[in-house]
Amino acid sequence: MEIFRITHLPIVDGHQYLGLISDKAIYDLNLIEKKMDDCRENLVRPHVHTNQHIYEVASLMSELKLSLVPVLDLKHNYQGVISVMDLSRTFADLVAVHEPGGIIVLELTPLDYSLSQIAQIVEGNDAKILSMYTYREDDSKELLITLKINQVDLSPIIQTFVRYDYSIRSVFMDEAILNNMYDDRFNQLLKYMNI
Repeated sequence: MEIFRITHLPIVDGHQYLGLISDKAIYDLNLIEKKMDDCRENLVRPHVHTNQHIYEVASLMSELKLSLVPVLDLKHNYQGVISVMDLSRTFADLVAVHEPGGIIVLELTPLDYSLSQIAQIVEGNDAKILSMYTYREDDSKELLITLKINQVDLSPIIQTFVRYDYSIRSVFMDEAILNNMYDDRFNQLLKYMNI
């Protein structure tokens, strides 16, 4: 268990899933020398099925603080496990971390949230949203919307969001391009003020 950095082990009999046992239960109840038949009452039976979404796996793993989740087919045959590492790789793919592009985090009230308008602003600047997710901080009424966009230079998109009165919490893109955008804005301000 230590080698694989897991704190739970699935117990199976052939293809039949019997349950999970934690390393804590093994050590606390001195189960190292005992047969599995003597340990069945210490097993918990959390699992997911092969047709369930990865969000359900993450929810179960988080709720029960599991290091892995057993996967069963629809006939309840044991198929394998999803580890925390497997889950993090899948989420990395879901949010397009390996795709080139930039990230914009918008902050707005749930009432002002319009997915179609956000998509229209991004696509109106010849870009595509690669992934998007929403989040609300515990102490806030505001909604944070994180957009992964397929463009490295987000300047035109940022300007359009500003023009539509969106509050931009943060931007993650190439620093040289971002500095260039700020220099351009500063120069436009100076030009406007006739300095």
